[in-house]
Amino acid sequence: MNKRVDGISAEVLACEDLQKNFREGPSRVDVLRGVDFAVRTAELVAIIGASGSGKTTLLQLLGGLDIPSAGVVRVAVRDMSALDDGERGRLRNSELGFVYQFHHLLPEFSALENVAMPLLIRRDSVASATERAARLLEKVGLGGRLDHKPAQLSGGERQRAAVARALITRPAVVLADEPTGNLDGPTGARVFDLMLELNREEKTALVVVTHDLAIASRMERVLRLENGALRAADL
Repeated sequence: MNKRVDGISAEVLACEDLQKNFREGPSRVDVLRGVDFAVRTAELVAIIGASGSGKTTLLQLLGGLDIPSAGVVRVAVRDMSALDDGERGRLRNSELGFVYQFHHLLPEFSALENVAMPLLIRRDSVASATERAARLLEKVGLGGRLDHKPAQLSGGERQRAAVARALITRPAVVLADEPTGNLDGPTGARVFDLMLELNREEKTALVVVTHDLAIASRMERVLRLENGALRAADL
């Protein structure tokens, strides 16, 4: 999916009239009120907004982790709502990577095993999965920590492993929700520098939800989620 057509980067993720609402007793709460959004190959996009504005909800819908109340999400030009659970899971595995504020590494597995896991889930060979995982861990500065479990890694090291895991399948898009939020300033800056470096190398689009305006200012496009809608933001 990471390709260009006639010199124009391809659309790798999009939504149209995306809506999400919840029931709170007798009332309906409209979190997203018709979001239109598209991301192209290797594009860097930041989404900012107040706490509770729906940023994480939007990211979950874009990643196929939640179902919209209305509207369409397309990943690799495929309508997520038209897929069954198995097809949606396979599409997520091949085209999307995820980085969260908390690393979500499995504590009983080594860094190498954690990073290789998405390839093993889709039944790639152990040899090829571990070879790619080792290469990515080397890229993120963890070549000497392959056999270490998460408890043996620092916070920054765990987050770097999580970034490597997000990229292991060569996804079209990485969706990141406050990826440096649990790290101190210098460590968070190093992790984000790494994400931008890998974006350039892997040609993977990056969509980051963040409260950190310093991070947002380094992206190519900044959007603000406000009153259930996305708008261009000036920083």
